[in-house]
Amino acid sequence: MDKGEILNRMLGMLSYNEVLPKKLILLDGEPYEVLTAWVFRKQQRKPVNQTKLKNLKTGSTTEYTFHVSDKVEEAEIESKKAKFIYNRKGEWFFHDIDNSSDRFSLTGDMVGDAAKFLTIGTEVEVRLFDDKPYKITMPIKMDLKVTDAPPNTRGNTAQGGNKVVTLETGATVTVPMFIEVGDTIRVNTENGEYVERV
Repeated sequence: MDKGEILNRMLGMLSYNEVLPKKLILLDGEPYEVLTAWVFRKQQRKPVNQTKLKNLKTGSTTEYTFHVSDKVEEAEIESKKAKFIYNRKGEWFFHDIDNSSDRFSLTGDMVGDAAKFLTIGTEVEVRLFDDKPYKITMPIKMDLKVTDAPPNTRGNTAQGGNKVVTLETGATVTVPMFIEVGDTIRVNTENGEYVERV
């Protein structure tokens, strides 16, 4: 490591090829999450890193190309545990796990796909930038009750066959034929897939 590299590490700076997916960076004072990154060379030129970035405050995505000479600051992100309370008109309300009077809300964009599996009292991890919450991380597996399921088709229950059921949160999931209304199933919140009957 040369002096420049050591200094960059100390300052929390990333060089162009260290801007990789899931990294959080500061660009023009705004925090971004790196969604995709592709380092390549155009003909005889120096390599570049073509990235897709998501603004953590606005939720909008943008494409940005980092060049060999570029340095970018890694964003300082904090996290804390919180509990989901309720949602109203597209706003999702939470409170700090240790202090129920410390409440805050997130928009649907910030909650993202997790909204499909949130039930009252669900414990989540909240990511904060400048003390402002911008994103939640759900438990990977959640146990949810089936509230609506089509009847089993005769002769189809023992071997294969799937059907789509509705969960207590309103989300729909593809499950094996033997799942019925009232059953509690385990769902993977990252891909929205059925894991097992609980």
